[in-house]
Amino acid sequence: MPSQLITAPNMISTPEGGPARVLSPGYVRVEDGVIADAGEGDPPGRPDVELPEGFLAPGLVDIQVNGYFGHDMVDADEAGWHTVVSRLPETGVTAFMPTFITAPIETQAEALRRTRDILPGLPEGARVLGVHIEGPFLSEKRKGAHNPLHLTDPTPEAVEALLETGLVKLLTLAPERNGALEAIRTLTEAGVLVSVGHSDATAAQVRAAADAGARKVTHIFNAQSGVHHRDPGVAAQALIDERLSPGLILDLHHVGPEAAALVFRAAPGRVVLVTDAAAAAGMPPGTYDLGGEPVIMPEDGPPLRADGTIAGSGLRLDEAVGNAVGLGVGVAAAVDAASRVPADLVGRPDLGRIAPGAAADLVWLGPDHRARATWVAGRKVFGGGA
Repeated sequence: MPSQLITAPNMISTPEGGPARVLSPGYVRVEDGVIADAGEGDPPGRPDVELPEGFLAPGLVDIQVNGYFGHDMVDADEAGWHTVVSRLPETGVTAFMPTFITAPIETQAEALRRTRDILPGLPEGARVLGVHIEGPFLSEKRKGAHNPLHLTDPTPEAVEALLETGLVKLLTLAPERNGALEAIRTLTEAGVLVSVGHSDATAAQVRAAADAGARKVTHIFNAQSGVHHRDPGVAAQALIDERLSPGLILDLHHVGPEAAALVFRAAPGRVVLVTDAAAAAGMPPGTYDLGGEPVIMPEDGPPLRADGTIAGSGLRLDEAVGNAVGLGVGVAAAVDAASRVPADLVGRPDLGRIAPGAAADLVWLGPDHRARATWVAGRKVFGGGA
């Protein structure tokens, strides 16, 4: 691949050891799919691509994608995987984790084996970073849209079955379940990021989970104990424990704007923007599937179960970035929450940043923070014009 020089009036740079910041103007030189140079001011040569407005940002990283474009990832066929991988860059996403929700352990293990067979044949598009297993080790009291018939304790045998393929890189569980702390230690030793979620745990139980190795909290405030002043729970510990990164579904439906602003102020540099997208995302109103159960996508708002329970979202990750900026979060911090922070959490320091040596996964965000063009390993996989 020939060398390529891209310039932009604004660029989100991630200097080593420091927070992301906006360079105005900025440039990136790409060689063999990797960022060879990045800086501020006049570029070292004539640009091959000159962005006229907006921001050049690191490719976005979404570590909670149940489905998209009509396909539920847990049972998508090869054509469905091709659609999701090739189209997610339309939303600025260059890497993601398909998320499999609660089901019997053997059903999940079979889905992992099927996914393992599909992955080698995927087209150019968003990178697959491994699989996020969300359940079945969850609390019946905080089940959300998960099927309570399949919720169970994380026995060593169940954990071993999920680890068989090596594809699981993130697992959400409730730390108050029997055997959970032992499971967290086992998963952490296996290189799996453990997240606390769908949990009625006390703050002390969440702290114990972090002591055992948990480093994330799944969709803060949703399907978890909260911040009651005399009975603090999962959300309270997520905000004060610097070892934990709270995931945030910033569609302004799952979490109100004031609460979302609180998350960014209480946990600067730790927030992870996620979509929790369901198969209904990117689709017109109608009935879709989530974990084998029907969900209804209304004209406005997130997908819903028949009983009115929120079931994933229809959010775009670039939209979440724009919503954060609309709440007063700086654009560099908003982009960071959707790129570098999740990439670092899942052990991929080569992604989610514009810095020499990083993969040339890039997105051009317009002034409205919507993706206009996207590159993966230096190849444009979405967009035109620039």
